[in-house]
Formats: sequence, structure tokens, C-alpha cells
Amino acid sequence: MSNNSGSLTKLALQKFKKNFWGVLSFWVIVIIGLVSVFAYGIAPDDSQNANQMHLSIHSKPPGFKVTLLSLPSELNIQQSFFSKLFFGKLKTDTEIPISNYNIDNHTLTYTEYASDGLVGVEKSLDLSRFPNKNYTDYVKEKTFIFGTDKYGRDLLSRVLVSSRISFFIGFIAVFISLVIGIFMGSIAGYYGGKIDAFIMWIINVTWSIPTLLLVIAITLALGKGFWQVFIAVGLTMWVEVARVVRGQIISAKEMQYVTAARALGFNDYRIITKHILPNIMAPIIVISAANFAAAILIESGLSFLGIGAQPPMSSWGAMIKDHYNYIILGKPYLALIPGLCIMILVMSFMLIGNAFRDALDVKN
Repeated sequence: MSNNSGSLTKLALQKFKKNFWGVLSFWVIVIIGLVSVFAYGIAPDDSQNANQMHLSIHSKPPGFKVTLLSLPSELNIQQSFFSKLFFGKLKTDTEIPISNYNIDNHTLTYTEYASDGLVGVEKSLDLSRFPNKNYTDYVKEKTFIFGTDKYGRDLLSRVLVSSRISFFIGFIAVFISLVIGIFMGSIAGYYGGKIDAFIMWIINVTWSIPTLLLVIAITLALGKGFWQVFIAVGLTMWVEVARVVRGQIISAKEMQYVTAARALGFNDYRIITKHILPNIMAPIIVISAANFAAAILIESGLSFLGIGAQPPMSSWGAMIKDHYNYIILGKPYLALIPGLCIMILVMSFMLIGNAFRDALDVKN
């Protein structure tokens, strides 16, 4: 039995490897996952939530270059390497965009950057403000590859950091939906009768409520925030899993291997978990991939409505909300870039779900 199981798994893996779009989607998901985990190690702005604001250079186009003067803070904040890598730096330095500067008698004189052909304010600073009077490490030219948002923050860094919420909400929401859905579907399908009727009544009531409205209600009950959104999305997605599991178990419980397990005296828990569920995992895997995509879209919708992740935390949906009006102001990239990121991630999960369905289909 184990050899047969292993051969079927190997055959499914070989079929999956032959699916170009499935393999491509798999690597896209892996890359986005790695980027979301190590976002602060990749992002040009490694401050917490990539929240360094420069209002004088707001809404600049991709490829914009400017000289930044960093004024070191007198505060000495100790932070571990892992904290910086996974949660960003607790930066207290002040960054000032400047158009030019010069040194005269231990004094650094600089002109603040001003757009639209205006001349910025000229200010002076004593070189003693810098460690060992070495100012060169604090004056650098920076290129904003994706441009800047309406607050002058680096758009590329915000996109990279925002990938965390959009990516991990899929895992957490799908995990919650699987735990609840498999439990409810297994009970309903295996025992039937009044238990099945009661659980199906709960499923139908939940199914009849529009998903976004239900998520909004749960979010408002739990409060606005990062984890509340994850839980709310997971609590609305279990019905699809429960219906699939229930239907599969109703068919599987009449199979000979289940009858043999009952004859051997195994209890219901073992029969469900050790015999039935392993044999119906294929449709569960497929619907889980679809739920990944649905969770990402729901979170984006919630963030767009302002009840998702709250500032200064960033998400792709919130970025679209902040900049959708720039589409008609001649700067559509501010909303289109996070929109494309959502589209690519959702499409990858949908394509990998289709690839799993084809690979696990024994008829092909």
C-alpha cells in the first residue's frame, strides 16, 4: 500500500513538473515569499514599515534621483541583527533632500530641495554634528526606482514590505479555514442525520451572507488591526472547505477500506483522520490554493476600505486606496504598481491550483 501511495505521489509530481504555468507560478510564489520574509534586508528604505517621509519629493516618477543629507540622532538605540532584518531599523536619523551643499570653515551649508523650479531654503550646520566631523558618509545620492508616494516615501520599499501582509494572510486564513472546514465537514459527512442537517444549516446561513460584508462585521467586532483581519478572513472561508469535505466523506465512507476499518474495531476518529481524510486530500489542496487567492483579494478590499492593516503598516490594498485618485492626475503608476503585484500573486495561486488539480486527477 505504501509503495502504491509513493508511486502515485511520484506520478502526480511528474505531471506537475510538466505543467509550465504551474511550475512558473510555484517559483513566483516562492520568490514573493522570500521577499516578504527578508523585505527589510532588500528594501532601500529599511526603516520600520519603510516609513521615511520626504514631503518635498512627493509623487516623483520612477528613476527619480536626489541627494539626501542624513542628520545623525543623539539617541543611541540598541537593536539586534535579527530585529533589524525582520522588523526594520528603529531609525531616528533625519533625512533631508537637498539640491546642493558646500563646506566653509567647519560649516556645512546646504539648500533644501524644492520642486517645480522653486529655490529651497538655505541652512547651515556645524560639522561637529557628525561623528569625527566626517560628513561624507551622511551625504548620498539616492535613486527611487519606483518613484515616491504622496508622502515622499520610497515606493519600491513600501511595495516590498507590503508583500508581507498580502502573502501571509493567505497562509493564516487558509489554515483557519482548513481547521474549521475539515472538522465541520468531517462531522457532517460521516455521521449524517440531524448532525448533518444542523451543520448544513450553519453552512448555508454563512454562505448566504456576502463575504465582504461578513468580514467587515467580524473585523468591526474584533477591532481594526493586523491579526484581526487575518482571523476575520479565515472565519469566512471555511464554508467552501466544509462543503467539499462533507461531499467527499459521504462518498468515501461507503468504500470497502472504511468497512474493513470498522470491522477491525477502529474508532470513528481514527477512521476519519487515518483512512478517509488522506484519500480525499486532492480536492482539499485544490480549494486551498483557490482560497489563497480569495484571501489576498479580500484583504486588499478591506485595506482599500480602510478597515484592514492600519497605518503606518502598509499593504498593497492600502497603497491603492492612498493613490487611486492619482490615476486621473497623470501618475497612475502609484496605484498600478501595487495593483499589478496583487494580480501577479493571485494569478500565481490560481494557476498553481489548476496545476495541482490536473496533476492529482487520476483520469489523465
